[in-house]
Amino acid sequence: MPSATSLGLPNIRGRVPLLAGLAIDSFGGGCAGPLLLLYFVRVADIPLGTAGLVLTFATLFSIAAPAAVGVVIDRFGPRNLVIGAQWAQGAAFVGFFFGRSLWLLFLCALVTTMGQRVFWSSIFTLLADVADEGDRDRWFGLGGMMQAGGFALGGLAAGVLLAIGGTTSFLVAMGLNAVTFCVAGVLLMRLHPSHHARTVEDSGPAPLLRKDKPFLVLIAANTLLATAMMMLGVGLPVYVTDALPAPEWLVGVLLAGVSVVLATGQTIVVRRTETRRRTTVLVVCGVGWAVWALVMASLTRLPEGLVAVVLVLGTAVYAFSSLLHSATNNALAATVAPVVGRGKYLSYWQYSFTFASVLTPAFFAQLFEVRHELPWLATAVLALVAAVTIAAVARVLPGSAQTAD
Repeated sequence: MPSATSLGLPNIRGRVPLLAGLAIDSFGGGCAGPLLLLYFVRVADIPLGTAGLVLTFATLFSIAAPAAVGVVIDRFGPRNLVIGAQWAQGAAFVGFFFGRSLWLLFLCALVTTMGQRVFWSSIFTLLADVADEGDRDRWFGLGGMMQAGGFALGGLAAGVLLAIGGTTSFLVAMGLNAVTFCVAGVLLMRLHPSHHARTVEDSGPAPLLRKDKPFLVLIAANTLLATAMMMLGVGLPVYVTDALPAPEWLVGVLLAGVSVVLATGQTIVVRRTETRRRTTVLVVCGVGWAVWALVMASLTRLPEGLVAVVLVLGTAVYAFSSLLHSATNNALAATVAPVVGRGKYLSYWQYSFTFASVLTPAFFAQLFEVRHELPWLATAVLALVAAVTIAAVARVLPGSAQTAD
């Protein structure tokens, strides 16, 4: 039997609560996250366009959270911040379960998005703190696998709830997510990592980003790619249930399938692309997402018998591009950033995902209400613009920053 080391797994002794917490948290998020926009419409009776704006404005208020975490994380430690984020999100989903008024739901959405930002701004530091010497990359990989596996199971549960139908299914999803957040918080309280001091390279003064035009351009391009990436989770449930002659349970299967691909395909993609320029990989990713979006836009024009088949094929293209992006984008940012101040550069890189999460709900909802195909056509344009932008900026980046070390 192969050993854990030969399988690329880190030493998990004493750190099982962290892995269990990540999986349980992700299961709840995979179940309730894709249904949240539909919950606003079907349970709270809020128009789709208004619901999209509510989620976007709630996310907008959370933009400052990563910067705030960077100030306090060394004082309080990442474990405590992650636990606080879990409990806050659990309380927010209790509010979703009971609340119906627009302002209460906005408040719950605000607490949820703040908790998400704090979680994602702290979890990688926590994984680094629990890792043994030389095991940091393995812990990042294992943590991602646990999360992707949880999302996959949660996505299947979301599909089952959609197939059951009725408003009760959405309430079950909200309540289940509240419980999983609380359970994950309790599990993490049993974890006692030693918090490592940041290195000089991480804590040194970063050059002014406003003067680093290539890096700013890359952040902008990655924001467009992240918007395309988030369109699946935000738009697929609404598109399938309201615009396509396809079974609603297919939503959960497709979301779970993408999560399984991301959980199992990362090392393969890294091996296959390590001799390629990272910018080239991201250009291919952008083109792939544009193709996927055009396939999605075409579904309303297809015969009913072909819709489900083409939807599955299109999602496979999306999953392929997601693998390319997940395996490459952070590595490109890390190698382009200067050694001194790299940690701050990477924290700003995460803002591309924050901006995308702010824009995507309203972007989809407003365009969907005009015409069902329009969000997907716009996504194809954004992905192609990102691909062209990355190809252009690659000309001014050093070649050593674009290939694997």
